[in-house]
Amino acid sequence: MSIPALLRKVRADTPTEPRTGIIDIGSNSIRLVVYQGPERLPAILFNEKVMAGLGRGLAQTGAIPQASLDLAEQALARFAAVAREMEVSSLRTVATAAVRDASNGAALLRTVRDLGLDVETLSGEQEAMAAGQGVLSGIPDADGIVGDLGGGSLELVRIAQGELRDRVSFPFGVLRIAALREKGPGVLERTVHAALRDAGWLGGGAGVPLYLVGGSWRALGRLDMHLCEYPLPVIHQYSMPAASILRMGRTIAHVNKQWLKAVPGLSSGRATTLGDSAALLSVLLKHLGSDTTVVSAFGLREGLLYEALDAGTRAQDPLIVATRDEGRRHGRFAEHGDLLDRWIAPLFQSDDVDMTRLRHAACQLADVGWRANPEFRAERGVEIALHGNWVAIDARGRALMAQALFTSLGGGTNTPAPLAMLAPADDLKCAVTWGLAMRLGQRLSGGLAGPLQRSRLSQDMAAVTLHLADPDRALYGDAVERRHAALGNAVGRATVVAG
Repeated sequence: MSIPALLRKVRADTPTEPRTGIIDIGSNSIRLVVYQGPERLPAILFNEKVMAGLGRGLAQTGAIPQASLDLAEQALARFAAVAREMEVSSLRTVATAAVRDASNGAALLRTVRDLGLDVETLSGEQEAMAAGQGVLSGIPDADGIVGDLGGGSLELVRIAQGELRDRVSFPFGVLRIAALREKGPGVLERTVHAALRDAGWLGGGAGVPLYLVGGSWRALGRLDMHLCEYPLPVIHQYSMPAASILRMGRTIAHVNKQWLKAVPGLSSGRATTLGDSAALLSVLLKHLGSDTTVVSAFGLREGLLYEALDAGTRAQDPLIVATRDEGRRHGRFAEHGDLLDRWIAPLFQSDDVDMTRLRHAACQLADVGWRANPEFRAERGVEIALHGNWVAIDARGRALMAQALFTSLGGGTNTPAPLAMLAPADDLKCAVTWGLAMRLGQRLSGGLAGPLQRSRLSQDMAAVTLHLADPDRALYGDAVERRHAALGNAVGRATVVAG
């Protein structure tokens, strides 16, 4: 076949699932993200940002600097081209505070449209709503205040019971904070206090956390992880008490930029504004009355996707959706995870809702280590549970999933590092039992649906019983018997095979 024919053949290949893209023209950065996969929680195929700094100097001049406009045009031209090459079927372009407030924002919008992009400028309220929806997308049971810190503005929105409530936008973007601090000690605090008072938000966070959205506050989370030697490098749902924010502010004031740039996962573009981010956050926590924070990896872009979903799709559990999709893509049999969970569930009827959900998610991933090197399947299970791009799960939940997969994939009943640092020993012991039950189901069925559909497990005070019809008795070979015995030993019961 000729080279031109090969090229035509490759070009003719189209995505099997639609791809959605968002270009976010923020006051600090411009970013393109392309998604593909389940509507409720599509996977990220492409993610690139350019620190254009559109809002830099806006407080002093009222305009976007020419250098930032040039960088923005270059970035947007590339992002438009990438979206075309990736055959993105739906591309949404949004601009936020800097473009909204700048005297020359209209000029940038004309440039964007000249590139063939249909751009919309979000209002402060729309930004707040999108940020709130983003947090609800990734933390469905969130109850508190969302704080979305961009380069040009700060949005606050109260969320509870899956709903957005009060919201407000303030001109406290991270690129504006330095100018306030330069006016003298206490100016930032007095300005924030007055703004919250006038908007009716003083004390509005008492007793609830502040959910942190935006790259500047995620960078603070990365720094705190580094200072605390936190063993799990996953920022989503990482929690920091107000006292930690105060300590970080002092630390940042006494270290140089090179030290900050060496912090793992900390963008060099964020290092220069960390002190301003910490100062604003400390003041905000004080006057809202919140005493803790939770970092959200989801924000405006994810909120734009979430708000477009119908109610039924929104109600889907994002952890189960994501783990099920991962299992279908990398396991041997598409339906296996749900079936395996139903099969082992009779042994764990005392599990509460949270534990039941984590066990279900672990079962979705039970087969993803099968294609790995046999000597590293258990390690593969730990890695995917701890470091997978999951949401609606905290560090403890990741650790329990990791323990179940480690055990089910042949790692044994010990607890590998760093799981003991992330979850209580009793919970990990329960996850070991999940893993042993999963391992029994995997060996009995060979990963196939039929044997699990025709058999069942039960448990009483004396025994763990495997119920097999006579035609399936041949499946109970030596390997299955050993795994049945291991499960019985773990729960202190005999093992029985019955019809």
